[in-house]
Amino acid sequence: MATIAFEVQMRDLGVVDYMRVWKAMKAFNEARTAATRDEVWWVQHLPVYTQGLNCDMSTLTASDIPVVAADRGGQITYHGPGQLLVYPLLDIKRRAKGIKWLVNLLEQLIIEFLATHDIRGERKAGAPGVYVQGKKIAALGLRVRRGASYHGLSFNVDMDLVPFANIDPCGFEDLEVTQLRDLGVPLSIDEVQAQLSRQLFTVLTHPN
Repeated sequence: MATIAFEVQMRDLGVVDYMRVWKAMKAFNEARTAATRDEVWWVQHLPVYTQGLNCDMSTLTASDIPVVAADRGGQITYHGPGQLLVYPLLDIKRRAKGIKWLVNLLEQLIIEFLATHDIRGERKAGAPGVYVQGKKIAALGLRVRRGASYHGLSFNVDMDLVPFANIDPCGFEDLEVTQLRDLGVPLSIDEVQAQLSRQLFTVLTHPN
């Protein structure tokens, strides 16, 4: 059977306020037609806590960082400069795929990236994301509406991890987080994005 090729547009949005990007993602999907090309948005956010639909707000201690109740899956997490966000705006119905496919794809993207730097990334049953020696380095929170995905994955590259201490990351008490810099990989966030973008472009344009 021949492999079906899909068109994908990669967009670098830089450092942007969370609400602005969230509204833009929803608007993009609402305006979709059968001919709309899939896109992947790469972005960093100004400091913000975001709540998923299943969030327990009792996990958040006092902080001056704003909190946004989003319409993605999952619990509470933190975003800030130095963390790379990957937002796949994909028509997964057109691709004849489901949400589990997308979760696995994003986790595998990070696992394979880490492997190129001799770091073993792992999945954890019942807790989507990627972990290194039990510490979370990448978190997932997705939404699918009318067969199209938005929200996505956050990957800790070189950021201030202190705000994570105010929450139970992704709803797990005492869960520690880590980042690429602390694992001995001195890449800039632009270099990380470039490598991940190449990997993801290949997978999305020629999926199995």
